Amino acid sequence: MLTSTVPCGIAPTAEAANAPASANASDCEFGRDLVAALRARPRSISPKYFYDAEGSRLFDRICELPEYYPTRTELGILQRCAAELAQLAGPQAEIVEFGAGSLRKVRLLLQAFDAPARYLPIDISGEHLRDAAAVLRREFAGLEVQPIVADYTQRLLLPQGEGGGRRIGFFPGSTLGNFSPEEALSFLRRAAEVLQGGALVLGADLVKDPRVLHAAYNDAQGVTAAFNLNLLARANRELGANFELQGFAHYAFYNAPLQRIEMHLVSRERQAVTVCGERFTVEEGESLHTENSHKFTVDGLRALAMRAGFRPGPVWTDPQRLFSVHWLHAP
Repeated sequence: MLTSTVPCGIAPTAEAANAPASANASDCEFGRDLVAALRARPRSISPKYFYDAEGSRLFDRICELPEYYPTRTELGILQRCAAELAQLAGPQAEIVEFGAGSLRKVRLLLQAFDAPARYLPIDISGEHLRDAAAVLRREFAGLEVQPIVADYTQRLLLPQGEGGGRRIGFFPGSTLGNFSPEEALSFLRRAAEVLQGGALVLGADLVKDPRVLHAAYNDAQGVTAAFNLNLLARANRELGANFELQGFAHYAFYNAPLQRIEMHLVSRERQAVTVCGERFTVEEGESLHTENSHKFTVDGLRALAMRAGFRPGPVWTDPQRLFSVHWLHAP
């Protein structure tokens, strides 16, 4: 059994009392939340912990998979509507991207917008974000790129803009669907405050044939499974946990009544795991719920945005209505 470090803020068991407390702040939060998840019934944890450097790399691979339609479909929509978005944004806009990732999609906005003044990508994966930002600076030599390593689901204090343009938020990939309905409303309310006088460009995946959804989250190459299991591998690397990855199975399905994909890690057998010095028994068939991906209707998304304080504007979709991009005014 591996020796564990004890992240701050967790009440350790007697077994862990003498372990070194050497975790950084990110480890502290991850450790607290994973221990809380394993103590709870049912067990669930935020999908934000997927995105260490390895998780971000795996997600980039997912976006290239033939079964995974959201990325290429949204990119196609953005390519078609980029000029309209630029006209709505106006000159010298400041772009704030929530959950920036690899910064692939924002390039379409930066190329189309009229002399954007500054780009603020926000992401929890600092190493991945800094590498992507360095590449972007080389591509857009005159653009100020200021990466912010932060959890964008919490209240944000962004640096004051120096230009005269509007602040335009960018939240692609239907990441909003990873939140519960209450969390989605809270995020949109905070975004409306941050973007006052500007707007939010929001990507939202749409309700569709469940067979299409099932294939998207259960790819033939097993990349999504590796992405899901990386959460446990990350716990082993960063928290000194002792998860046996082969003891867990990736399981994803469409919950039609709740209009969401659910992802779980299901225990293949009865097993004991140790995280942050605390020992847990996981029974055969028990799961750790790692992600929800809610799907929207266009009218439902617009109604949610209005509740959050936005004024819905134009909406763009692909011909098959797989995905949607929304312009939401922030009064």
